[in-house]
This record gives sequence, structure tokens and C-alpha cells, in this order.
Amino acid sequence: MKEQFEITQENNGERLDVVLSSLTGKTRSNIGHLIDMGKVCVDGKVVSKSGTKVKCGNIVSYEDPELVETVEKKDIPLDIIYNDSDIAVINKQQGLTVHPSAGNYDNTLVNGLMFHLDSLSGINGEIRPGIVHRLDKDTSGIMVVAKNDNAHVSLSSQIEKRSVKKVYLALLEGNLKEDSGKVVTKIGRNPKDRKTMAITPDGREAITTYKVLERFKDNCLVAFRIHTGRTHQIRVHAKYLLHPVVGDATYGYKKQRFNLSGQLLHSFLLGFNHPTSGEYVEFTATLPDYFTSVLSIVAKESGKSFDIDNYLKDIANID
Repeated sequence: MKEQFEITQENNGERLDVVLSSLTGKTRSNIGHLIDMGKVCVDGKVVSKSGTKVKCGNIVSYEDPELVETVEKKDIPLDIIYNDSDIAVINKQQGLTVHPSAGNYDNTLVNGLMFHLDSLSGINGEIRPGIVHRLDKDTSGIMVVAKNDNAHVSLSSQIEKRSVKKVYLALLEGNLKEDSGKVVTKIGRNPKDRKTMAITPDGREAITTYKVLERFKDNCLVAFRIHTGRTHQIRVHAKYLLHPVVGDATYGYKKQRFNLSGQLLHSFLLGFNHPTSGEYVEFTATLPDYFTSVLSIVAKESGKSFDIDNYLKDIANID
């Protein structure tokens, strides 16, 4: 199965293996193996070196024999909160992978989108139709999907220019010292564990601002706004702040207090200019029951009344 990507200004001058690893979620060693096999091309020419520098506008393509040729439609329940001829806005459930990859070809968001929607953009190839941004498998919440190529180009451009507003909610272990703040680091593949991310000197710039919405005895509810879209960005930055996300066994505590299937991290608000009208639109996604259930528990333990609306009243004001 062949896939291709156009290099944006954000990745101009970076190593081919680093960029392709970020775009595909594969490890650099996996990408290096594909390059050694002659399966990676830049502007149609086979590349032999992982360290080749790419430029804005380059078309990078690769062939992975592990990938399927086609993706099948599947009746996977989806919470579609908005749908028109250009875009669809989804409240993705926890536990659902966004697109097919080795070992999971038919139980992904893409399989469900192909079943429920009448069209999807084709820019990202046959196994990622309509996908302009991603959420981790165990992160819930709002995503926008492109239903045609013009919408895809518009949304991708807005993401590249960092004009899309993305606000997440997370319950953290302990309490942050400051009520609000900004984290600026570089995030790249963890050299000790290629399946995870870490703050590294040769990583890509990652910018996150945050605001504490409510403090509890042993936890705090925090709104995070990401200004860049690095893999696992909020989870890595929460660890960097020494207050990891509750339920995150990868970047947080190995022994978790609550019986959760993943981290309490939810993509709550997404704002962007509509691809056709140009009008700024903003959508929010209701917190899942398991998240509000834990909030109710920690509120009760802290002697506070549980009031989700009060917690979220200032969330739109985060810069």
C-alpha cells in the first residue's frame, strides 16, 4: 500500500526519517528499514539515506507491505455532532483508533466514517480518508473530518498556521502550583522507548498553555490549549509539570487509583474558519460519563459540590 504526504513549512529542512515517523506514527527504525528496502521516495525518486533533508513542497511517498490495500466500511457507532457537505464534527469515544494500521484494519474511526458519511477527502490516501488531525486511541473528544479535498486543504492550512483553537480537559494527579501558565519545549521520539514521546533537544517545538478550572484534595481539573500538534503533547507536558494525567499509565503513575481504560483527557473545544463560508465556527464535545464520574468522586472527597457547568464557565477564555 502506497501513501504520500506533502511537506509543509513546519517540517522544512528536517530529516526525512524524523518527518515520516511523525506523520505515520512509525518508529524511525521502522522508517529506516523501509528506506533501506527502497520503499521511500521524495518527488518520485527513491531515497537511500534516512538523514536526507526535506523541503517545503516535497511529496514524500512510501510503500509499506504491512498495510492493507483498501479499507472496508463498518457500522461502528459514532457521535456525529455536526455534518454538512464539507465537514463532519465527531465526538470520538475512548478506545477507538483513528485510522487503520498494522494489526487493526477494520475497527477504526475511518471504517465508521466510511459507513456513516457519503464522502471523504482523498488527500491522505486510501487508509486515512478525511483525516486532517488525530487523537490518541484512549483520548476522547472532538475531531473535524474533511469531506472533500478543498475542505481538507483549508483545514490543513489553518492547522499549519496555528489558527485552529484546540482546548482539552484533563484531570491531573495532585495540584499544579500556578493557576495558569505556558509550557514551551521540544518533543520527539523517546530514545529509550521509540513507542513513546519525550522532551528532547532535537525534537520539534511544542507549545501548550493551561488554566486550572477547579482544585480538589488530590487532583486538579485543567484546561489545556495546544498551539502545536505534537504526538502525545499534553500527556508529555503534564508529566513535565510533574502532575501527569489521571489514568495515563504510559506517562503517569503505573499504579492507578481508578479503574479506567485510559487517560482522563478529552478534546473539549475546537474552533476554526469554515472551509466554504470562511465564518469562524466553534464546537464542543460533552465529557464522557466515566470522566464526570471520577470528577464527582474527587469533588465529594474534597467536600465540594459537583458542578460541571461551573467548572467549565471560563474555559473559552484560555489563551
